[in-house]
Amino acid sequence: MTTVPPLQLSPRRVRLALLALALGGFAIGSTEFVAMGLLPNIAHAMLPSEYAANTASANAHAGIIISAYAFGVVVGAPTIAALGARLPRKRLLMGLTLAFTLATIAASLAPTFGWLVFFRFLCGLPHGAYFGIAALVAGDLMGPGKQGRGVALVMSGLAVANVVGVPGITWIGETWGWRVAYGAVAALFAATCVAVTLALPYRPGRPEQTVRRELKAFGKLQVWLAIGMGAIGFGGFFAMDTFIAPLVTDVAHLPAGFVPVALTVFGLGMVVGNLVGGRLADHNVRLAMLLAFGTLAVALAIAASVAHLPVPLYIAMFLVGGTGSLVTPAVQLWLFRVAHESPAIAGAIHHSAFNLGNSLGAFLGGVVVAAGFGYVAGIWLGVGLSLAGAAIALLAIGLARGDGQSALAPNAAAIESVR
Repeated sequence: MTTVPPLQLSPRRVRLALLALALGGFAIGSTEFVAMGLLPNIAHAMLPSEYAANTASANAHAGIIISAYAFGVVVGAPTIAALGARLPRKRLLMGLTLAFTLATIAASLAPTFGWLVFFRFLCGLPHGAYFGIAALVAGDLMGPGKQGRGVALVMSGLAVANVVGVPGITWIGETWGWRVAYGAVAALFAATCVAVTLALPYRPGRPEQTVRRELKAFGKLQVWLAIGMGAIGFGGFFAMDTFIAPLVTDVAHLPAGFVPVALTVFGLGMVVGNLVGGRLADHNVRLAMLLAFGTLAVALAIAASVAHLPVPLYIAMFLVGGTGSLVTPAVQLWLFRVAHESPAIAGAIHHSAFNLGNSLGAFLGGVVVAAGFGYVAGIWLGVGLSLAGAAIALLAIGLARGDGQSALAPNAAAIESVR
C-alpha cells in the first residue's frame, strides 16, 4: 500500500481548503433543491401547451427533472468513485467541479424539455463522488479523530444552501427566468473549481486502489446495512420535507408567503444539526447513529402532533431539520469504518443511499396523501421509517460486536484506510 505522509499545513491553509470544499457543497445544494422552487417557471417555459391546458399536470411532468438528477446521483456515485479511486483527489475534485459547471451550463441552454431532463441527469452524476471524495480530503485535513467533523464541514455547505442559496437563486429565477438561475448555479460551480485548484494541497494518487478493490465493498453485509439505514431511515426525513409547503398552507392554514420562512427554519436546523452531528460521530459513532435516527423519529412525532399549530410547527421543523442532519456524519463515518479498503466507494454510495431515501420518502408519503389520509399521516409514516433506520443501526452494531470488527472505534488501520 502506498504510504501517504501526513499533511503539514498552516491553520489558515487548512481553513481555506475546507472552505473550498464547503463551497462545492453550497453549489450542489443550490442546484439540487432550486428546481423545486422553480418548477412552475420551468413547466411554463418548457411545456407551454400542457401548462395552458392543465397547470398541475405540467408541474408534475416537469418534476421529472428532479427525478433525473436523483437518478444521476445513484448511477454516478459508485461508478465515478470506483473509476477515479486511483487518481490524486485534488485532480478528481477539479474534474468533478468542472463537469458540474459544464453540465449546468448545458441545462441552462437546453432547447427542449427532453434535453433539459438529460442534462439534469448529467448534473447529478458527479454529486455523490464529489461529496465522498471531499469528505475523505476533509478528514485528512482535520487529522485523526476528527473525520466526522470533516464530513460535517463539507456537508455544511449543502445545509447553508437551503438557508441562503436556494431562496436567493429562486428569486433570481422568478425575476429573470430559470435559465439565468441555472447560469448563477454554474457560476458557483466555476468558483468552486477555482477555489479547489488554488486552496487544496496536492496529494499523490493511490495506484493500489483499483476498481476491483473498491467494488469489494459491495460484498460486505455491513455496507449494505449502512445503505439500508440511509435509504430507509433517512426516508423518514423526506416524508415530511417533501410536503413542507402544503403543511404550512393546508394544515397550519398560513398564507403561502410563510412557506419560504418554513424552508429557512428547516435549513437553520440542518446547519446546527450537521455541526453537532460531526462532533458526536467522532466521539462515538454507534451512539451517534442511534441518537440520530431515534431523535429524528421523536422530532417527526412532535411535528405530526402539532402540525395544525403554526408556532409549534415551526419549532418542530427546526427540530426535524436538526435531527435529520445528525444522520449524515454518523452514517458516513460508519461506512468509512466498515468499508476499510474501499474508502472512495464508501464516501460515494452514502449519497446514493440518501437519494434513494429521498425518492422512497417522497413516494411513500405521496401514496399516503393520495389515499386520502392527509399530510400529517405522511409525517407519521416518516416516524416509522426513521425507527426502521434505528433498527437497522442496532443490527449493524450488534453484528460488528459479534464479529469483533474494528468499526466500533477508530484505530490505525481504519484511519489509514481513509487517508
